[in-house]
Amino acid sequence: MTELLAVALITVLAVIAPGADFAMIVRNSYLYGRRTGLLAATGVAAGVLVHVTYTMLGVGLLIASSTFLFTVIKLIGAAYLIYIGVRTFRTKGEVEVDLTGSTGLTPLAALRAGFLTNVLNPKTTLFVVSTFSQVVSPGTPVREQVGYGLFMSLAHLLWFGVVAVFFSHDRMRTLMLRGQKVLNKVIGSVLAGLGVSLALAPSH
Repeated sequence: MTELLAVALITVLAVIAPGADFAMIVRNSYLYGRRTGLLAATGVAAGVLVHVTYTMLGVGLLIASSTFLFTVIKLIGAAYLIYIGVRTFRTKGEVEVDLTGSTGLTPLAALRAGFLTNVLNPKTTLFVVSTFSQVVSPGTPVREQVGYGLFMSLAHLLWFGVVAVFFSHDRMRTLMLRGQKVLNKVIGSVLAGLGVSLALAPSH
């Protein structure tokens, strides 16, 4: 029970801490609507499952212990965030509110945006690897470890689903879209800034 509570607490704190996933969900939700935001949230949750899978297979420990591999993943993730950030920053405020949800990213593009933002984030790598290596006992049954991984993914899905619903609400979305030129620059700067700080941060 103590192990379960520890995993749950660490997961909740890690999920609600603002970061690249949060900025991406906010961006997609207010620009393109609820469906796109929820799909992006689903992509984030799928990304978490990737981290859990390779961690359980032992690859996560290799990545965490190899400066070279971790640095490569870190730089790829940083480059992706900077790319999205610059694109968002340069986007003109020309997106109009469409309550029918007929415009915006395709479902696949929305899923891909959330998935790549999470799966290329080395902070998620360290979160999952450290949780499994320092909190979860080696003797914990595999089915329970799988349960922990599913909980991590579900927690991301639920939290970012709430974020997507909130920022895609008609009134909130209309308000944000009115000032989208400024918001694009703010969110773009945050994403690019996260990418730069990630690239410059020590590998371990």
